[in-house]
Parts: sequence; C-alpha cells; structure tokens
Amino acid sequence: MAPKTKVTLTLDSEQLEELRALVGARSLSAAVDSAVAAYLTRVRHLAAVDDWLVELEREHGPVPTETLAWAADLVEAWDASRASASKIAPRRRRRAG
Repeated sequence: MAPKTKVTLTLDSEQLEELRALVGARSLSAAVDSAVAAYLTRVRHLAAVDDWLVELEREHGPVPTETLAWAADLVEAWDASRASASKIAPRRRRRAG
C-alpha cells in the first residue's frame, strides 16, 4: 500500500454532503482517494491521446477545421445525452478552430 499524506481540502458543501451520505460509515478519505486515482487515470489517458494526436499531425498534417468541428459536435452530443441520462450538467468543451 502506498504511503498516505494528510491534507486539508476545500470541497463543495453539497457534493461533500452527498458523498458522506453515499459512503456512510466507510472512509471519506478512501472515497476521495479513489476519486483522485480515477481522475489521474483519466488525465493520463487524455495526455496520451494529446501526444498521439500531435504525432498524427506531424506525420499527416493538420486536421481540417471541418473535421475538428464535426468531432466537437459529436462529443457535445454524446456528453449532453450522457448528462440527461444521469441528470448531470454537461461539461463545457473548447471548440475547434
């Protein structure tokens, strides 16, 4: 098991209340640690995708603006459908171009 470090965090009150209600008697620290681990995995994955896209652009030239716009629209539609299914507000994404 990796060593642990005690920290002080400032969290959204409503989200913290919901998390405490969900984890109940289980460790709040373990829940936050698990969320941080999942976030780090996601960020590492996104960084790897960014690196791959840079490599593709270097080999094949820039992606056409129309293709970037199409991909952004596709992601926004997917995110909106996922958000409506889970009642979570969609994240705002940067637009291509």
